[in-house]
Order: sequence, then C-alpha cells, then structure tokens
Amino acid sequence: MSGALDYFQQAIAAAGLAPHGDLDLAGDGKLQRYRIEGDKAGSRNGWAVLYSHPVMAGAFGSWKTGESHSWCEKRSDKPPTPAERAELQKQMLAMRAARSAEQATVHATASERAAKLWAMARPATNAHPYLQRKQIGAYGIRQLREALVIAARDVSGQLHTLQFIGADGAKRFLTGGRITGCYFAIGRPVDSLLLCEGVATASTLHQATGRACAVAFNCGNLVPVAKSLRLKFPHLKLIVCADNDFQTPGNPGLTHAKAAARAVGGFLAVPNFSGVSA
Repeated sequence: MSGALDYFQQAIAAAGLAPHGDLDLAGDGKLQRYRIEGDKAGSRNGWAVLYSHPVMAGAFGSWKTGESHSWCEKRSDKPPTPAERAELQKQMLAMRAARSAEQATVHATASERAAKLWAMARPATNAHPYLQRKQIGAYGIRQLREALVIAARDVSGQLHTLQFIGADGAKRFLTGGRITGCYFAIGRPVDSLLLCEGVATASTLHQATGRACAVAFNCGNLVPVAKSLRLKFPHLKLIVCADNDFQTPGNPGLTHAKAAARAVGGFLAVPNFSGVSA
C-alpha cells in the first residue's frame, strides 16, 4: 500500500493541497480533515478519503477553495475485473456521500460563524478607503475592524457566508461557507432587478439607475443566482450586467453572463470597451 499511497499524496501536493505534516490515511474510506500547508495553525481546510481495495482510489479537496479531485491507482499488470469495477463504482458513490455529509457540516458551522461576525460588525460609512476609491456608497454593508463585511444570503434570506474587503481592495470569503446560489442585495426590486458579479459594480449601477441589484460575487455563480432569483421573482425583468473581460482569454465574465441571461429568459447588458486599447 505504501507505494500507491505515496502517489496519492503526490497528487494532493501537485494540486497545491499538501498537508502540514503527515496524513493518517488507513484506506478504510473514512474522510479525514487536515491542515493544508501554509494555512494558519488550527485550521483544517483540507480533506481526503481513501480506499485500499480492490485498487487504491480516493478523493481530496479544500473547503476553503471549494475544489475537489479524484484519484485512482494505475495498475499496469492487469486491468480491474468487472467485480472490481463495480466495487470501485460503489466506493466512488460512498466518497461523494461522505464529502456531501461533511460539506453540510462545514456549511452549517460557517453559517453560524457568519451570523456571529455579522452581529459584531457595525454599519460601514462612505469614509472607508475602498468605498471612497470606488466612489460608491455603503449600501447595506457593515464593517468589522478595518474590513468591509458583505452578507451572502440565499433567496429565503438565510445568511450563509461573508465576504471581507480590505482597505486595499483585497477580498476573501469566510472559510467553508456556501456561496453557490447566494447573493448580496442592494435595494428592493419593483419591476426589474440587475444582476452582476461584484459589490462595486452593483453599487455603481444602483447609483446610476436607482434599480435594485444582486451581487453574485463571481462569474461562476451568476447562473445559480439567476435561477434562484427567477424562482423568487417569476415575473420580474432580470437584467444580467456582464463584466466584459475582453482582455481575458474566453472572456469568462461575458460568457457566464450570457449563460445566466439565457437560463432565466433575462436581458443582457454589456459594457462597451471598443475605444479602449488592449
């Protein structure tokens, strides 16, 4: 087992999730949480699960980034038999179930911590350096020490996680919090609702149009948030305001915005940078 275990740990390291210390993996299919190298002491953002039979197979990831990876031992001597393949399939399903169960626990813990931190924070003022630099107001934003605090809620209003924005504009989320389908709201929708990626964009749009805005936090969350909002507001005009990442290969901001608008029968607004040199 030791040789294959080395390969599994090499795969973890190659993904940038190497443990701080040794991993205690017995190959019994139990999910193990661990501190990722470089993370602060006491944190256990990494997770790994491993089976040693019929062939060594496992999965690993990070609650901090949300990423997950699967791995399977490559045997050159003989391919797995039909029975072994069936067992491997069962194990993969069990690994997914273990990860989902642990993820639910991690999300619940993060939600509780988010509520405590949100209660500790106080309403931000327009004097915060980030808001001044962006020339936007502190719409529903709070401040905890030097950081702005943005609440990410689902359509029922349940708080799941927080985004922190420093004076220098550095952004981070509360570790382990659910972000998919969650958003930050500015204003109350009347006949339409604008959906975009970031708080600064939403605040600027709200100031310019007076319309309610929803912040998805990243382009990959535009489709889930758009679908959630459509269920909550079936007759509202949804306008997805794209980040036009024209200098980035594949233009992810525009690509995801188009997908979100299509998914809910919404409209698409795209900034025009035709006069801007690359």
